[in-house]
Amino acid sequence: MSIRLGAVAVDCPDPAALGDFYREVLGLKVVLSTADVVALEGSGFLLSFERVEDHRPPTWPGGQMPKQLHLDLAVANLDVEETRILALGATKAEIQPNPEKWRVLIDPAGHPFCITVVFRP
Repeated sequence: MSIRLGAVAVDCPDPAALGDFYREVLGLKVVLSTADVVALEGSGFLLSFERVEDHRPPTWPGGQMPKQLHLDLAVANLDVEETRILALGATKAEIQPNPEKWRVLIDPAGHPFCITVVFRP
């Protein structure tokens, strides 16, 4: 098959700010930066952040604005990475369904994402 995932795009109000956050969290390189789009290069994929006017972040775990997509980030140590990512500007979600294996965090634009030891980094 000659198909692969090339990128994941995340809607947000401020691509530069959210791009900086994930660049620090994941240690990725900025390969595109405009007022409306920031793209980070990963191992064989891009993670991009695109400006959406009147962006409304999802409410998690339920509510008026459901999440449509979220990132699961593989980590070796939940406590160490949670502390580091919170210091970069994330917040911890109030509800933690399985905190021994997954931690739900909220990025600076309001998107929930998880750090997990289920997958190997």
